[in-house]
Amino acid sequence: MSETESKQAAIILEADAVYHVYESKAEDGNVVALRGLNIAMRSGEAVAVVGPSGSGKSTLMKCLGGLMKPSAGSVRLDGRNMTRLTGQELVKLRQQTVSFIFQEGNLLNDLNARDNVAQPLVNQGVRSRIAKRKALDLLERLQMGHRAMALPKMLSGGEQQRVAIARALITEPRLILADEPTGALDPVTSRAVLA
Repeated sequence: MSETESKQAAIILEADAVYHVYESKAEDGNVVALRGLNIAMRSGEAVAVVGPSGSGKSTLMKCLGGLMKPSAGSVRLDGRNMTRLTGQELVKLRQQTVSFIFQEGNLLNDLNARDNVAQPLVNQGVRSRIAKRKALDLLERLQMGHRAMALPKMLSGGEQQRVAIARALITEPRLILADEPTGALDPVTSRAVLA
């Protein structure tokens, strides 16, 4: 996408003066994780947030994705102010718009790799058989087809990461929020996944 096209692309995610404070009764007091953050992300744009451990990157991702309400400020996803939506409205907006890739993978322990990937489609009302077929196709593309029936505890960290990536991609979301999406992958696999 050219710079001109990027400027014309619709804003998919916008944060305005976002603060997040973790309250604590400990001696060192409250922790300010986010301090007046402003950001606008457009469709088709890739944005990287870098910083040391403990700098608020994961908190930022959770606030931007509507998983955590900021202490102050507003976050708009696809033009809707997430800080003002009911729980049900927020779940529906997230299901239709955004996918997450967490450092930990957050796979469902009782579901095999294929069913973990298929679950977001099933949640959207897609028939189980169709969702599982699409999940298997996507796992094949990520060189994980041979591990489709394995439970998460039987997968290596890198394999779990690829399953989590497939799960995020399965719904073809307009926005993907990723927290170190290739941290558990070797350099060759990382490049292949990001391509």
